[in-house]
Amino acid sequence: MRITDLETLHVDGGFSTFSYLKLSTDAGITGWSEFSRYETVDSIIHSLRNQLIGSDPTNIAALDALFQAISRRGPGGIFPRAAGAVINACLDIKGRAAGLPVYELLGGAIRDAIPVYWSHLGLFRAQYSQYYDGKAIDRPAVRSLDDLQDAVREAAREGYRAIKSNIIRFDPAKRTTSLRGLNRPVRVGYPELNAPPALVAAFAEQVAAMREAGPDLEIMFDLNYHFRPEGMRRFALAAEPYALGWLEVDLPDAAALAHLRQSTSTPIGSLEQIMGARGLRPFLDAQAVDVAIVDPQWNGVFEAVKMARVADIFDVNVAAHCSGGPLGALMSAHFCAAIPNLRIMEHEGDMVPWAQALLTLPNRVENGHFLLPSGPGWGSEIDEALARSHPVKSKPDIR
Repeated sequence: MRITDLETLHVDGGFSTFSYLKLSTDAGITGWSEFSRYETVDSIIHSLRNQLIGSDPTNIAALDALFQAISRRGPGGIFPRAAGAVINACLDIKGRAAGLPVYELLGGAIRDAIPVYWSHLGLFRAQYSQYYDGKAIDRPAVRSLDDLQDAVREAAREGYRAIKSNIIRFDPAKRTTSLRGLNRPVRVGYPELNAPPALVAAFAEQVAAMREAGPDLEIMFDLNYHFRPEGMRRFALAAEPYALGWLEVDLPDAAALAHLRQSTSTPIGSLEQIMGARGLRPFLDAQAVDVAIVDPQWNGVFEAVKMARVADIFDVNVAAHCSGGPLGALMSAHFCAAIPNLRIMEHEGDMVPWAQALLTLPNRVENGHFLLPSGPGWGSEIDEALARSHPVKSKPDIR
C-alpha cells in the first residue's frame, strides 16, 4: 500500500477551527487525523508531500524514524505537530487495513470507558458570549460568578465528575476579561508576567465560587504560561483551601517547576507543551509534576504512548491534553485506552451543536466517561460534505 495524495481541510467551528489531514492510498483506504494551529502546521504538512507520496503508510516505525531524523537539528517547535498529524492519519489507515481499532495496534485497551473532565468550563461562554444564548450554541453565556456557578452545576447534571477552568474576571458592567492561551498578548501582567494581588484575589474568589457550586466535583485550574514561578506560587497557595485536583502551569525550566511543586500542597499538572519522550525526561528526573500532561494529537499517538511509558517508570500518571474538535477527542481516547497510568482525559463540553456530526459515528460521553468505539482505525471518519460546508473564514489562529 502506498500514499497517493494528501489534503488538509479546515472547518469553521465558531470560536474554534477544526483542522483535518486526509491521506489517500492506492488501496482505496483513507486515513484521517486532526491537528491544531492550522496556519502553521498546515504549511509544514504540505512541505512533506514529496516525501510522503509513495510511502507505505502502514510502516509507522519507518515514518517515525524519518521524522525524528528530520527534526534532530532543531527539536521541538511546530514540526512535531505536523509529523504527529501524519503519523495519526497513518495509524488510522493501518487499523482500517487490518480491521482493528488503533488501540489494538498499541497493545489493546486497558479500559473502554475513559474518564474525562469538562475543559475551559465557563471560559468560552465568557470570552465568546456572542455565540451563546441560543445564537450559535444553545447554552447560556457566562457574565458573572453566578453564571459560572450555574455552568458548574450544569456540568454535574450532565454527569461530569471533574471540570477545569481558567481565570475569568468580571467587571461591574458584566463584561468579562480572561487569561487564556499562549499566542495572544493580554493587558494584565504583561510583558513582565507579574501576578498582581488583585488578580490572585479574583482567582481565589472564582475557585471558591466553583467549589461552592460543585462540592463533589474534582476541580482543576489552568494558568498556562502567563506568570513566572513567583506568581504561580501565589496562585498555588491561594488555591490550597479548595483542594484542587491540580493547578495547571507551563514553565520551560524543570528545576523551577520542581521548586514550585515543592512549595505548595496544591498538586501541579504540567508539560502539555513539551514535545516527545526526550523532552519529557528532564522534568520527570526533577520530580517536577504530580500529573504529566501529554497531547497525543500534537505528538502523535505513537510518540505519546512512549511518553506515557517513560512517565510510568517514574510512577507519574498522565492526563491527556485534548483541546481540539471531535476527531481529536476520539484519537485521544485511543491513546488513553492503551496506557496503564491514565489520570483523566480533557474534553471540550462546549462546541457548536453540529460538531459531533462531523464524525460518521459521533462520540459518546456518558456519566463522565468517553465511550470507546470498536470499529477499525479510529472507529469513525470525517463527514466531508458537512466539513466542506463550513469553510474557515479569515480570523486569528486561536488554537
